[in-house]
Parts: sequence; structure tokens; C-alpha cells
Amino acid sequence: GWAGEGPGAGGKNRRVCHAAARLEMGSLWEEFNRLGTEMIVTKAGRRMFPTFQVKLSGLDPLADYVLLMDFIPLDDKRYRYAFHSSSWLAAGRAEPAAPGRVHFHPDSPAKGAQWMRQIVSFDKLKLTNNLLDDNGHVRTPLWGDGEDTMPEGVLPSPLSHPQIILNSMHRYQPRFHVVFVDPRRDSERFAHQNFKSFSFPETQFMAVTAYQNHRITQLKIASNPFAKGFRDGDPEP
Repeated sequence: GWAGEGPGAGGKNRRVCHAAARLEMGSLWEEFNRLGTEMIVTKAGRRMFPTFQVKLSGLDPLADYVLLMDFIPLDDKRYRYAFHSSSWLAAGRAEPAAPGRVHFHPDSPAKGAQWMRQIVSFDKLKLTNNLLDDNGHVRTPLWGDGEDTMPEGVLPSPLSHPQIILNSMHRYQPRFHVVFVDPRRDSERFAHQNFKSFSFPETQFMAVTAYQNHRITQLKIASNPFAKGFRDGDPEP
């Protein structure tokens, strides 16, 4: 469904205050969520499935926007999977948080009209558990300490496809952010007004190095077109 911003929505720039985002493939996300979504993390980086895709509305067609994602821990626990009960159990405190990163959509910046014209797909985003990964990433210090601060006009090359670093056996909530590119010279003064954030609870997931719940494995194979090799009995391409 459509998601709006959480508490503290007041005082937003008119170019973002009416922005709305609808999660695509919502029913598939819900199906995974009911089972307990798992996302593979690898040293080299693995794309998410389902892919995070949204349909945007309410943007100013002539204004420039940057779209980005980050991933926040859902709690301070580390988990293990109990096969005998097919359930996740807390297994201690979370490991130290991996370096915070944001993933800029590679088409950023672009006009509101372009973003609203088609479904926005974050299909270049990859998840890694490699703490030493340095694939040209943008680090979260851009954000400041609070959730109400955003990058101050610092944009990476549109060619960079950052990988997000996550800890395996930890739970995460993806967040999606729409940022108005403010042309004012002192735009950093208005940074807190120039973005709107969206969270879809059905996209929460457990980061894993191998699928733990066999029902998740089955659903991924059945619904992912790139898993055809598994269905045919061949190894992953």
C-alpha cells in the first residue's frame, strides 16, 4: 500500500510534503513477511529479492530529486534459527553495527516528472556482510545523528552502485527517502525540510548467509525469475 511519513511531518518543503510512495509487488512482500523474510548477504554482495520497487506520486514535476535507501536494525539482538520449531530465537546481543551506508538510486538526481513516470526499482542495490567492502560507497556521516537530517547536496557519481553492509542473523527495516535538490545557496540550512521518508513494515527481513527456513527457499525459487536454474535442477547461474 501507500506509505506516508511518520511523526514529525510538520514543516516540510512543499516539494516533498505531498510525496507518496506505493510499494510494488506488495502481495509478494506480504507472502514473504508472513513466513519471515530472509535476505542473503555475501562477501561479494547479493541483490535483494523481492526487489525494492516503489511508485511515486505528489512530486513537483519540474523539481530535481534524489532517491536513496538505508537499512536500520529492528532491535539490538542477534538471532539463530531453531529448525525443530521452525522459528527464530534471540541468541544474544547484536554485534556492533556495521558501517552505516546509504544507497543512492543511480538515476539521481532527476526531475519529479521522470521519477513519477515509471516504477522506481532499486535493482542495483546489493547486500554484503564484508566489513572491509570499499566499492565507492557513501557513508552515513552525511546524515548527522538524528533521523531528521539528510545529505547536504553531497551526491556520488551516478555510476556508483553502493553495497549496504549488514550483519548476518540480524533483523533490518529498509527505509526509502525522497530528497528535494534545493537550488538555494544556503540549502543546508533547510536540509531537515527537504526530504520525506517512507518505511514499509512488510519489507523487514533477517540477513542470512544461507536460507534457514525451507519455506522461504521454496517461495524464492517459485517467484524469482532468476532462480529458474533451481527449478530445472541446475546450479544457480
